[in-house]
Amino acid sequence: MKYQSRKKAILLLADGTIFYGKSVGREGSAFGEVCFNTGMTGYQEIFTDPSYYGQLMVATNAHIGNYGTNPEDMESDDVKISGLIVKNFSYEFSRVDSDGPLQDFLEKNNLLAICDVDTRALVSYIRDHGAMNAVISTEIEDIDALKKQLAAVPPMNGLELASKVSTKEPYFFGDPNAACKISALDLGIKKNILRSLAERGAYIQVFPYDTSFDAMSAWNPDGYFLSNGPGDPEPLENAIEVAKEIIEKDLPVFGICLGHQVIALANGIGTYKMHNGHRGINHPVKNLDTGKGEITSQNHGFAVNREDAEQNEAIEITHVHLNDGTVAGIRVKNKNCFSVQYHPEASPGPNDSKYLFDQFIENIEKSKVTV
Repeated sequence: MKYQSRKKAILLLADGTIFYGKSVGREGSAFGEVCFNTGMTGYQEIFTDPSYYGQLMVATNAHIGNYGTNPEDMESDDVKISGLIVKNFSYEFSRVDSDGPLQDFLEKNNLLAICDVDTRALVSYIRDHGAMNAVISTEIEDIDALKKQLAAVPPMNGLELASKVSTKEPYFFGDPNAACKISALDLGIKKNILRSLAERGAYIQVFPYDTSFDAMSAWNPDGYFLSNGPGDPEPLENAIEVAKEIIEKDLPVFGICLGHQVIALANGIGTYKMHNGHRGINHPVKNLDTGKGEITSQNHGFAVNREDAEQNEAIEITHVHLNDGTVAGIRVKNKNCFSVQYHPEASPGPNDSKYLFDQFIENIEKSKVTV
């Protein structure tokens, strides 16, 4: 069996704390911000979500790999996390529509993973001390050298990463004969967002992260979308300017996750790096319009400043996270603009919030009538 030749490995945190484990397959070192996801399923979607670019992912589920992989579960063209940390890694898999074991998938994508880590203790440590840079490595003979390399890794705060995952050229998605056209700014867009829009009668042109408003509007779209993505939103000056122009012209626009933060910044509302972020598929959110609760899929390490949002007369908070009261959704008053911090397309996750895509399409249709 492959697992018999596993090498000793470590997880070294920026504060010097060390957790021990074993290599899953590939040897070497991988650096990034260590964070955890509490989802019990959907590991392939998580690994390929562009919002996780540059992060070392800790899986809180005790067993990872037990249902293999499937091409339909890809949220982008390849793996976006920088490394994987698990308790029990399953070399065998069981699912009717799987195309192979997770180990083959990791090797194909040249991803370093370590297992046999006490992930319960690790997650508790991250919750207490916050997300921080770290390295996973099988090269454990010289810890001091690893510490020096780790010290050179830039912190996530202030880091622009959308350029690392955005499309290089514009492309189309959906039916060219669809009822409405949407221009999407790709800050790290997930495939299931595009599917969710196309299923509702939209034809989408996806643009690189640094595209101007004039270029996005040249094909006369009916609405605009600002996508999810990795990193700090504040360095995204072009995206913020695009959002300002869309809102000023009162054109239909919807933002998700990083796009939500960009819309907030475009309205003079600050953002900040969270202690350890929200990453999982069971986060409770309250819709303040309906009073109803939603179980949501979330993945973000930055958030919108609630005090700024409450003091901004042009902004209405529409959703709040019930665990910590953070802003989960906003609407710009008297403008055709709204956004949410979480992921209504799920993948993985519940479908409680898919109505938001319907709301966006409805806004577009109403706008077309009034023009």
